[in-house]
Amino acid sequence: MMISEELRQKILADRALGAGNVLHRLPGYGRSLDEQVLWTDGSWRSPSGDHPEVLTLGELQEIVATYAGFYHQAGVRAKDAVAIVSTSITDFALNLMALTSLGAIASLVNANMPLEVRREYIRRQQVVGVMTREPWHKELLQHLDDELAPGFVALQSEITPEHRAQRPENYPFRHTPTDPILISHSSGTTGIPKSAFHTHETLFHGALSRLEDGQDCSTRKRLLALPGHHVSAMSNTLLGLTLGAPLVHQTDPSGTAVLDAVEKHRPTIVFGFTHTFAEMAAEDLAGRDLTSVEAYYVSGDAAHLVHIKRLLEKGSHAVTGRDLKPHTAPGAIFIDMFGSTEMGYVLFDFAHRAGGQNIGRCIGRPMRFAQAAALSEDGTVLPPGQVGRLGVRSRSLTPGFWNDNVRWHKQWLGGYFLTGDLVYRDGANNFYHLDRTSDAIRTEAGVVYSAYTEEMLLGEYPEILDCTVVGMADEGVQFGWEDEGVAETHVFLNLVEGAKAPEDPTAWVNAALAKYGLPEMASAVVVDEDTIPVGITGKVLKRIVRDKAKSIVGGC
Repeated sequence: MMISEELRQKILADRALGAGNVLHRLPGYGRSLDEQVLWTDGSWRSPSGDHPEVLTLGELQEIVATYAGFYHQAGVRAKDAVAIVSTSITDFALNLMALTSLGAIASLVNANMPLEVRREYIRRQQVVGVMTREPWHKELLQHLDDELAPGFVALQSEITPEHRAQRPENYPFRHTPTDPILISHSSGTTGIPKSAFHTHETLFHGALSRLEDGQDCSTRKRLLALPGHHVSAMSNTLLGLTLGAPLVHQTDPSGTAVLDAVEKHRPTIVFGFTHTFAEMAAEDLAGRDLTSVEAYYVSGDAAHLVHIKRLLEKGSHAVTGRDLKPHTAPGAIFIDMFGSTEMGYVLFDFAHRAGGQNIGRCIGRPMRFAQAAALSEDGTVLPPGQVGRLGVRSRSLTPGFWNDNVRWHKQWLGGYFLTGDLVYRDGANNFYHLDRTSDAIRTEAGVVYSAYTEEMLLGEYPEILDCTVVGMADEGVQFGWEDEGVAETHVFLNLVEGAKAPEDPTAWVNAALAKYGLPEMASAVVVDEDTIPVGITGKVLKRIVRDKAKSIVGGC
């Protein structure tokens, strides 16, 4: 089902609507307070002390008002930032809605961030308070000793129904488009995460633009298995509430847990990061019931085609036949939605369909509300076929990095915001993702794009579950897209369970690379899955893999 045209026009005509006040605008759209809107996964505890499985719109409004009352009596005022430290997507969403109802800012912090990195990241925020739960409370109390200490480090269990009466008289706050409402951090794969903030307008601009175009208008159930601290989790929660689409929050993003949740809740759309779908594809899907799924939406980095194809075999999707009537076609759609924390909303999408033309590393064309270009090192827009830095423009972009203007300004070139990716485009303005700028490797044989090389190997050998390409050079040698030095490339292979390892993995890998005219690897090593470290959002930490490469290669 799709949102009615009457409701779509009413939402688009609401000029006050933005990411900071979604919950408070819904009654004006004729929504019933008894409507069930949000299913939880048990990771969230209500102010009453229970763990409800589902919340109605009225219950959601009451809980947000209760949280807001707690924050107000704790001294939080408009434009104050409060760090929310958790892993639960529901924790993040409810605290965000409560703080924005006061005009304050929610700084969403993944509790799994390494302790010292997390402490420095929060310290730089200069927050007025910290909200968390066990087991992180004791560690976070150290912030009370900071030079600019927060006013409180509280447990979420301290919030009780009585706090609802502590709301301010002007509740809820009236936002203007430029009011900041959220700070979200990047994955931190290259060090201290960046702290991109978003406003009442930027966080919702992309979603409303798509709604204006008549896209992303489904009112069917959505399962969100996205990292809770990420803008994609919050923007999709707010969009689902706006559309009246039932929402399922899934904090555990592992493939097995998400498959279990799909079978339990029977969603039509499943949202997740790349690693979730890779893990789902690696499972035995023969006995899994995925018939409810019509579409998978992946945010973040471009997904590997081999993982996409395995999921396309399940589910179904609607198509318009030659008779101009809707029909059901076998296989779900996989929407590869390329974006980042800074973008506020994904800026590219590419639809993969069973039996259709599936193009590896293609991230599609820029959405209507955005512009993109492949840029040379001096900011010149490159013609089709030439590799360059991906630059984007959009009103959905973050206005900056919180308390970090230097880092922010260094990320612009030629009037475009640099995403940190390497791409090229074709004559039809389709963009193709090759690598992160930090992961490209300069070798004697030319530049090796690690993500692109991994894509080729996964497509060539079904025995490979996943693989990681890294560079290795003598100590002190700098190599990469921005450096002059050269390195050797190595690939670490995770094989499918039961697959027989090749006698000579290096020769095996290089035979495939030669087929595509790609530079050879100095070595290929079969490793256990746990050998390759991943970050808090499941991304491979290639900077750490590079540090470990010599010991991995030497020990195998």
